[in-house]
Amino acid sequence: MRVPYELLSSLANCLLNETIFEIVKGLMEIQHVTEQHLYQQRLQLINKHKLDEQKLLGNDSSPLVKINEIEKMKDAQATELKQFDMSLVLQLDEKVTDQQQTLEQAGVPGFYVTSNTLEVKVQMHLLDFILRLSKMNMPLSP
Repeated sequence: MRVPYELLSSLANCLLNETIFEIVKGLMEIQHVTEQHLYQQRLQLINKHKLDEQKLLGNDSSPLVKINEIEKMKDAQATELKQFDMSLVLQLDEKVTDQQQTLEQAGVPGFYVTSNTLEVKVQMHLLDFILRLSKMNMPLSP
Protein backbone atom coordinates (compact mmCIF):
# COMPACT_ATOMS: atom_id res chain seq x y z
CA MET A 1 0.00 0.00 0.00
CA ARG A 2 1.31 3.42 -0.92
CA VAL A 3 0.85 6.52 1.17
CA PRO A 4 -1.03 9.20 -0.79
CA TYR A 5 0.98 12.20 -1.98
CA GLU A 6 -1.38 14.62 -0.21
CA LEU A 7 -0.73 12.87 3.11
CA LEU A 8 3.04 12.95 2.64
CA SER A 9 2.92 16.58 1.57
CA SER A 10 0.86 17.68 4.56
CA LEU A 11 3.03 15.54 6.86
CA ALA A 12 6.19 17.17 5.49
CA ASN A 13 4.64 20.60 6.05
CA CYS A 14 3.66 19.63 9.59
CA LEU A 15 7.17 18.37 10.37
CA LEU A 16 8.66 21.78 9.69
CA ASN A 17 7.68 22.37 13.30
CA GLU A 18 10.19 20.67 15.64
CA THR A 19 7.44 20.25 18.25
CA ILE A 20 6.06 17.22 16.43
CA PHE A 21 9.41 15.45 16.71
CA GLU A 22 9.46 16.14 20.45
CA ILE A 23 5.89 14.86 20.86
CA VAL A 24 6.72 11.62 19.01
CA LYS A 25 9.91 11.10 21.03
CA GLY A 26 7.98 11.71 24.25
CA LEU A 27 5.28 9.21 23.25
CA MET A 28 7.96 6.66 22.42
CA GLU A 29 9.59 7.10 25.84
CA ILE A 30 6.23 6.74 27.60
CA GLN A 31 5.53 3.58 25.60
CA HIS A 32 8.89 2.05 26.51
CA VAL A 33 8.36 2.78 30.21
CA THR A 34 4.84 1.33 30.03
CA GLU A 35 6.02 -1.82 28.24
CA GLN A 36 8.82 -2.31 30.76
CA HIS A 37 6.39 -1.86 33.67
CA LEU A 38 3.92 -4.37 32.20
CA TYR A 39 6.74 -6.84 31.55
CA GLN A 40 7.86 -6.54 35.18
CA GLN A 41 4.30 -7.17 36.37
CA ARG A 42 4.15 -10.31 34.23
CA LEU A 43 7.47 -11.53 35.61
CA GLN A 44 6.21 -10.97 39.16
CA LEU A 45 3.15 -13.10 38.45
CA ILE A 46 5.29 -15.88 36.98
CA ASN A 47 7.61 -15.76 40.01
CA LYS A 48 4.61 -15.92 42.34
CA HIS A 49 3.44 -19.03 40.48
CA LYS A 50 6.86 -20.64 40.92
CA LEU A 51 6.88 -19.86 44.64
CA ASP A 52 3.40 -21.34 45.01
CA GLU A 53 4.55 -24.52 43.27
CA GLN A 54 7.63 -24.78 45.51
CA LYS A 55 5.46 -24.28 48.59
CA LEU A 56 3.14 -27.04 47.45
CA LEU A 57 6.06 -29.37 46.76
CA GLY A 58 7.40 -28.70 50.24
CA ASN A 59 4.27 -29.71 52.13
CA ASP A 60 3.90 -33.08 53.82
CA SER A 61 1.21 -34.50 51.51
CA SER A 62 1.57 -37.86 49.86
CA PRO A 63 3.16 -37.84 46.39
CA LEU A 64 -0.13 -38.80 44.76
CA VAL A 65 -1.97 -35.90 46.44
CA LYS A 66 0.87 -33.52 45.49
CA ILE A 67 0.65 -34.53 41.83
CA ASN A 68 -3.09 -33.94 41.78
CA GLU A 69 -2.75 -30.57 43.55
CA ILE A 70 0.08 -29.48 41.26
CA GLU A 71 -1.99 -30.30 38.17
CA LYS A 72 -4.91 -28.26 39.52
CA MET A 73 -2.58 -25.41 40.42
CA LYS A 74 -0.91 -25.41 37.00
CA ASP A 75 -4.33 -25.26 35.30
CA ALA A 76 -5.37 -22.35 37.52
CA GLN A 77 -2.05 -20.60 36.93
CA ALA A 78 -2.32 -21.03 33.17
CA THR A 79 -5.79 -19.48 33.25
CA GLU A 80 -4.60 -16.63 35.47
CA LEU A 81 -1.63 -15.93 33.19
CA LYS A 82 -3.83 -15.96 30.10
CA GLN A 83 -6.25 -13.46 31.71
CA PHE A 84 -3.31 -11.34 32.83
CA ASP A 85 -1.87 -11.33 29.30
CA MET A 86 -5.26 -10.32 27.90
CA SER A 87 -5.38 -7.40 30.33
CA LEU A 88 -1.86 -6.39 29.24
CA VAL A 89 -2.96 -6.37 25.60
CA LEU A 90 -5.95 -4.19 26.51
CA GLN A 91 -3.65 -1.77 28.35
CA LEU A 92 -1.36 -1.58 25.31
CA ASP A 93 -4.38 -1.00 23.07
CA GLU A 94 -5.39 1.89 25.34
CA LYS A 95 -1.87 3.29 25.03
CA VAL A 96 -2.15 3.14 21.22
CA THR A 97 -5.47 5.02 21.40
CA ASP A 98 -3.90 7.66 23.67
CA GLN A 99 -1.03 8.08 21.21
CA GLN A 100 -3.42 8.37 18.27
CA GLN A 101 -5.45 11.03 20.11
CA THR A 102 -2.32 12.98 21.07
CA LEU A 103 -0.98 13.00 17.51
CA GLU A 104 -4.39 13.87 16.09
CA GLN A 105 -4.74 16.78 18.53
CA ALA A 106 -1.23 17.94 17.59
CA GLY A 107 -2.42 18.11 13.99
CA VAL A 108 -0.20 15.36 12.61
CA PRO A 109 -1.74 14.19 9.30
CA GLY A 110 -2.66 10.51 9.08
CA PHE A 111 -3.34 10.13 12.79
CA TYR A 112 -6.78 9.51 14.21
CA VAL A 113 -8.24 6.95 16.59
CA THR A 114 -8.71 3.62 14.85
CA SER A 115 -8.46 -0.06 15.65
CA ASN A 116 -8.31 -1.10 12.00
CA THR A 117 -5.09 -3.13 11.72
CA LEU A 118 -4.20 -1.81 8.26
CA GLU A 119 -4.68 1.82 9.34
CA VAL A 120 -2.68 1.23 12.53
CA LYS A 121 0.10 -0.31 10.42
CA VAL A 122 0.17 2.77 8.19
CA GLN A 123 0.36 4.96 11.30
CA MET A 124 3.25 2.84 12.59
CA HIS A 125 5.11 3.37 9.30
CA LEU A 126 4.44 7.11 9.52
CA LEU A 127 5.82 7.13 13.09
CA ASP A 128 8.90 5.23 11.95
CA PHE A 129 9.37 7.78 9.16
CA ILE A 130 9.01 10.68 11.61
CA LEU A 131 11.53 9.08 14.01
CA ARG A 132 14.02 8.55 11.19
CA LEU A 133 13.66 12.16 10.13
CA SER A 134 14.12 13.32 13.72
CA LYS A 135 17.53 11.62 13.83
CA MET A 136 18.74 13.30 10.66
CA ASN A 137 20.71 16.55 10.66
CA MET A 138 18.56 18.97 8.75
CA PRO A 139 20.23 21.97 7.08
CA LEU A 140 19.01 25.28 8.39
CA SER A 141 17.19 27.40 5.83
CA PRO A 142 18.81 30.79 5.04
